[in-house]
Amino acid sequence: MSDKEKHPQSGSGDEAKTNPRHANRIAAMQFLYSWDTCQPANLVEFTRQFFTTQEEKREFYSFAEELVSGAIEHISETDEAIRLYAKNWAFDRIAKVDLAILRLAIYELLHRRDIPPVVTINEAIELAKIFSASDAKRFINGILDRVKAQLNRPLREAARD
Repeated sequence: MSDKEKHPQSGSGDEAKTNPRHANRIAAMQFLYSWDTCQPANLVEFTRQFFTTQEEKREFYSFAEELVSGAIEHISETDEAIRLYAKNWAFDRIAKVDLAILRLAIYELLHRRDIPPVVTINEAIELAKIFSASDAKRFINGILDRVKAQLNRPLREAARD
């Protein structure tokens, strides 16, 4: 079954093809979901295998690999932020796809100063619309807004360090 058949609300599917960063975020979110689900013993081999089986050549996914590497490196910090801001919601009850989206976006918000926070949040909400339950976008937006409120940098542009 194609992505469009699974997620008809996602539109024509052309948005991922015309925006390589969006396509890379989709791949990064899917990787984090898979990684969390199977907890592979060999992360390097799992990464190679995942990205070589994607639609595009592996080089296309260099941004996704950067995001995945950073998200996994900072997993304790991002999970702590999720626990802190997911008020009245047990961490282990968060849907795995929502957790993957949150881990990716919180990593970007806290560590990728080259990406404007509003871009990160908009992308996370788009991922939720495509891959998660209809009300997940509100849950994800609420947590990301709380993380964003703690940032000390411009929200609509990349930081100039």
